[in-house]
Amino acid sequence: MDKDFKMVATTISGLEGVLAEELKKLGARDVNEAIRSVYFRGDKGFMYKANIALRTAIRILKPIKRSKVFDEEDLYEAIQRVKWDRILDVEGTFAVDAVVYSRNFTSNSHYISLKSKDAIADYFMFKYKKRPNVDLKDPDIKIHIHIHKEWLTISLDSSGNSLHKRGYRSATNIAPINEVLAAGLVLLSGYRGEENFIDPMCGSGTLLIEAAMIANNIPANINRKHFAFENWKDYDEDLYFVIQDSLLKKIRNSHFKIMGFDKAPSAVKKARQNIINANLEEFIGVHHVNFFNSKKEVFGKTTILFNPPYGERLNINVEDFYRSIGDTLKHGYPNSTAWLITSDISALKHVGLRTSKRIPIKNADLDCRFVKYELYEGSKKQKKEVPN
Repeated sequence: MDKDFKMVATTISGLEGVLAEELKKLGARDVNEAIRSVYFRGDKGFMYKANIALRTAIRILKPIKRSKVFDEEDLYEAIQRVKWDRILDVEGTFAVDAVVYSRNFTSNSHYISLKSKDAIADYFMFKYKKRPNVDLKDPDIKIHIHIHKEWLTISLDSSGNSLHKRGYRSATNIAPINEVLAAGLVLLSGYRGEENFIDPMCGSGTLLIEAAMIANNIPANINRKHFAFENWKDYDEDLYFVIQDSLLKKIRNSHFKIMGFDKAPSAVKKARQNIINANLEEFIGVHHVNFFNSKKEVFGKTTILFNPPYGERLNINVEDFYRSIGDTLKHGYPNSTAWLITSDISALKHVGLRTSKRIPIKNADLDCRFVKYELYEGSKKQKKEVPN
């Protein structure tokens, strides 16, 4: 039986708590949140499961060595002490990335990754008189170097390409939302498939797809073709398929509506194509509708979640745009909970509805707020809708 070992799942700033909850539900042990990452323990099968199933992880790292380093010479020696031929074939390929938070190292992360690469290459040259090649695009083994103060952690990247690359998105619009962020927003909203879901400015459909996968308990990376751990010497293909099958057996069917609108026919077309790629066309409907001319046409409680254009995507009057969002929600969508993400925090005052939650979150380099509006019916609605 495989032993438990320590792992690290990296994520987006603001989603650490969501990822920790995901890990606990999946069966991880010793779950601890850190900055843009969550530490946990599990066995090899759990590492496979985490890569396939986690929605808010960017990559899963397996630390293989931790030691104190005070300069580049210490770094070089520490890397040389790893028995790299147990991990990587001399005929294979590898890549190194590095993250450095230390005053002891004045060099940038790129230089540290080059220094680390040299140490690994020299290990093989000394032992075998030949060395594996570097392949930055598609290496057999991906190595992650992390230096924090005087502590070096060397890890193997079990994911390879970032886990936000789910494998379903072939068509995108300007500044599409990252799949990991999209899943995180849906989970933060509390939506779990037990009510209707609408994205009224759906773009290429990422929020809809992530919501449908959550509603039906479909593993986030089930459409993905490859994980880095499949190149590892201890890869157990039989175990991988056992884990995959057990996750597929937990898929359920949500019977509530999941709908997207967009005023651009090109966006509707792209969203439909991505939904087909994700094999979710039976669960999601996308319609050519201008949200500002729409009203709620589904019965019952509904989550509205959207990523309105902002920053470089918005070439219109911000005040009017956000006021129209508020007016449309107020008059057209009773008995709903609306969530939106924006980096234009000052624009929120024009919505004219009181936020019941404001969650700080990062979208790439942008500091954003993910805000919640409760939309009631009748006299309760009148009492609650007080402008900021």
